[in-house]
Amino acid sequence: MLKKAEEKWAVITGASSGIGLEFVRQLYEKGYSLLLVARRKHRLLTIRWKLQKRPKGTYEVLEADLSTEEGRDKLKKWMDVHKVDLFINNAGFGLAGDFLETDPETEEDMIKVNVLAMHILMKYAVRKMQEQGEGAVLNVASSAGLFPGGPYMATYYATKAYVTSLTQAVAQELKEKGSRVYVGCLCPGPVDTEFNKVADVQFALKGITPKKCVRSALRGIRSRKVVIVPTLTMKAATMGGRLLPRSIAVKLTGRQQKQKLAGDSPEE
Repeated sequence: MLKKAEEKWAVITGASSGIGLEFVRQLYEKGYSLLLVARRKHRLLTIRWKLQKRPKGTYEVLEADLSTEEGRDKLKKWMDVHKVDLFINNAGFGLAGDFLETDPETEEDMIKVNVLAMHILMKYAVRKMQEQGEGAVLNVASSAGLFPGGPYMATYYATKAYVTSLTQAVAQELKEKGSRVYVGCLCPGPVDTEFNKVADVQFALKGITPKKCVRSALRGIRSRKVVIVPTLTMKAATMGGRLLPRSIAVKLTGRQQKQKLAGDSPEE
């Protein structure tokens, strides 16, 4: 266990599954003290039980629905009394389908988590770290946020574009201030997690493992890279999307997204 004077706290939202859970595993192995934040209490209790079997550092769990002001306030209060060295802003989810048919309440919840909660907590963490004199914030976005638009996952693409745009702008502001606070965004393509099931999509490209994704993210944080794209395939795809005229890029992206919808043939 780390000595109190050497403790480094990492906060991980959306810690109960997928990429968030992999951040828990890898940062715990690196000796970070962890705050695991998620809305599913039973998942948090299971993770806590597993960590207890391999005592290595300090950890706490916080049950909070970050789509609500109450949930965000619970996390803010915890941050008020702890030095936060690393904030993994990971909570989020996706939804696929024709915009005229997708459920508006689900989309509203997605905007609250992917945009509103991400923005509020990022700002709170960055301000705290600026006062501390150092720290790092990683917003977990998606390669979707680097394309001009994504028909058939329209709202999800828009939320992730918000994340990447905000991150790059704030990173530049901090750089111009000479700040020691790092801000970056992780923009993976398909990752083999529960996301596919929740969003109800089938990806055409083979997904990478959460382990590979998080390793790439941690390397990017160490090198202070603002936009982290884990694979060469997705780097090439996002670069191509920027070079094409926007209308063509959106049309091609829409064609790929339509193929992902559960039940559609990849040959359609």
